[in-house]
Amino acid sequence: MAYKIFIDQGHNPVNPNAGAEFAGVREQDVNFDVGIRLAELLEEDPLFEVRLSRPNPEDQLGTDNASSLRARADMANNWGADFFISLHCNTNNSTEISGTEAYVYRAESAGSRMGVQVVWGIHKATGLRNRGVFVRPSLAVLRWTKMPAVLVEMGFLTHTTDRNLLVCCPQLFAQGIYNGIKAYYCMQYGACK
Repeated sequence: MAYKIFIDQGHNPVNPNAGAEFAGVREQDVNFDVGIRLAELLEEDPLFEVRLSRPNPEDQLGTDNASSLRARADMANNWGADFFISLHCNTNNSTEISGTEAYVYRAESAGSRMGVQVVWGIHKATGLRNRGVFVRPSLAVLRWTKMPAVLVEMGFLTHTTDRNLLVCCPQLFAQGIYNGIKAYYCMQYGACK
């Protein structure tokens, strides 16, 4: 049996629902790139099936923010995904804030356990600080998905080291997330092959 992983590359290439931008780096472009690389890793593993919210860089979902977010959840729900992973980049008013964190719908859940593994995987692959997993039930893609979901803030575009890694080493983030997904299924279901 293959586990169905839906990878949502957060945000659209242009508004509505375009992502953050800092120092000429666009969040939606980073999310797209890491998502494609992560999908390739998952496709090589017979344990997983994978689908992307944006298989092509020009794919535009929805006509406003709400319909863009709804489209992503609906795609995963209609496919019957086992897990929903949404990829994002963080920003902060302070350029000193660095690291990886994740958001989930509730604590002590499949989502929170996956979030712990994914954040740890990115930390191990990139060296970025593990900032932990936080409960954010107000986030639409966590609220509207019928399966466990994690929104991953891979790093801060506003921090020089994070931004450079996101731009120059997207494969490290993809590998870290893949390692986290694999570790989750190994620990939860003994799917360690």
